[in-house]
Amino acid sequence: MAVSSHSRHSTLSSPHIERALISVSDKSGLAEFTLALHKLGIEIYSTGGTARHLQDAGIPVCEVSDYTGFPEMLDGRLKTLHPKVFGGILCRPDRKDDMRGIEEHGVLSFQLVVVNLYPFQATVAKPDVSPTEAIEMIDIGGPSLIRAAAKNHAFVSIATSPSQYDTIRSALQQNRSTTPQLRAELAAAAFTQTAAYDQAISTYFAQQLSTEQERFPAMFELSMRRKTSLRYGENPHQAAALYEAVHTPDASNLVSARQLNGKELSYNNLLDADAALAIARSLPGLGVSVVKHNNPCGAASATRMVEATRKAMEGDPVSAFGSILGFNQPVDEDAADYLATPGLFIEVIVAPGFSIQALEILTTRPKWKSNVRLLDVGSLDSPRQETHFRCIDGGLLVQDADTLADPYDAWCVVTTSQPDDTQMADLRFAWSLVRHVKSNAIVLGRDQSLVGVGAGQMSRVDAVQIAIRKADDRAQGAVLASDAFFPFPDSILEAATAGVTAIIQPGGSRRDQEVIDACNEHGLPMIFTGRRHFKH
Repeated sequence: MAVSSHSRHSTLSSPHIERALISVSDKSGLAEFTLALHKLGIEIYSTGGTARHLQDAGIPVCEVSDYTGFPEMLDGRLKTLHPKVFGGILCRPDRKDDMRGIEEHGVLSFQLVVVNLYPFQATVAKPDVSPTEAIEMIDIGGPSLIRAAAKNHAFVSIATSPSQYDTIRSALQQNRSTTPQLRAELAAAAFTQTAAYDQAISTYFAQQLSTEQERFPAMFELSMRRKTSLRYGENPHQAAALYEAVHTPDASNLVSARQLNGKELSYNNLLDADAALAIARSLPGLGVSVVKHNNPCGAASATRMVEATRKAMEGDPVSAFGSILGFNQPVDEDAADYLATPGLFIEVIVAPGFSIQALEILTTRPKWKSNVRLLDVGSLDSPRQETHFRCIDGGLLVQDADTLADPYDAWCVVTTSQPDDTQMADLRFAWSLVRHVKSNAIVLGRDQSLVGVGAGQMSRVDAVQIAIRKADDRAQGAVLASDAFFPFPDSILEAATAGVTAIIQPGGSRRDQEVIDACNEHGLPMIFTGRRHFKH
């Protein structure tokens, strides 16, 4: 019966760590970790800036160039690529021929390798990085050291992140060695890191070589790290997890948010909170969104956050029960005081911060105080994800995210009647929301607040009727936004009968003139934006 290499390795005794090779770019926590190694009697070998960093901390270090007898050269490009280094990492103590070979050539064995890589991802994320700068951040020796140590994990421990130092130090302080299981876990993490690193380099070159005719590269890979396992997915019988991108710049999003209060987030919470944040970002002024099942059931802008919060919650009070809220400015005391009103129930609040007073109110006063999830995403000035991914069976759909600002100067009033200033403000508000509603999408807005939504309907006139029914008497004096063109004038008749005063839509139908004529007949100003906002 064949025995797997992992099974064979796991039965071997764990060798004591006598010697460590250290060469890192990120020096966080390195001096403390290496000092602990030194106190255990472990010899330290290092290179360049890492050696100087450790020497400055008073830790004895043997420089690799002294050991190999070969100096660092090519402005630091060549430091560790030497048989006396790689032989010491790849040798197998259970092989007599290996051990005779390294002894014959004066090669020392290394049982611990500590390496992390040049910050290529962070460098190319800078908007003004030059190709020369990017290329110099392509690490050569580092990935080679990592792969060699990970390949020989039966005998060698490989540390690739400061987050692993405590675990390794604890193991060494107990037994002067690491367990086969820990070495296997460290090796798996190491190969994940080098794969992500190579993928980042590949993506960079693909982007540099892309043309206007070919927006996306021929080969596309995603590198994701599991952040947490979730209780379940959309339904209890579905397993689920949350992953974060390995090499993206810092951004304001749900994945990097700090949870300040409340129960564990669910799969559906994350979907809805992401939608709530996206909607809040798009609102003018101080804006608040209220989301249920990935669609807005309320949204508003105002000069005071408490007023925006109240108007947003009143958009559809029935649907707002148990909803998820998004804010585009920090939650202040007055807004929190309103949300603590008896009878309101909030599942999640996502915002770029909470005042001390707001946090105190939301975590002590309402009945749901211990359960509400409060998520701080930080400043919304950081860039948003530019690419949108969606899985289908057997593949992945990739597109530019629909985050471009709408060019108001390209809008065209196509009717005899012109919108007044109040109507224009509401039309812009409604248009900012309609891109976030599932198609077919209709939004009714009045006084900078959402009063009716028709979402996900197969017929556009059905979406209009649902939005009007949701708005009830608030449709009187409201404006209407449609994510795509009206194929027939029937929706215009429904809107006019309900008291809608102005309409905005992309235009582009073969029956545009019939729709324009219907608006003129009822005295409704209508704007063509020239840009559709389907969301399927």
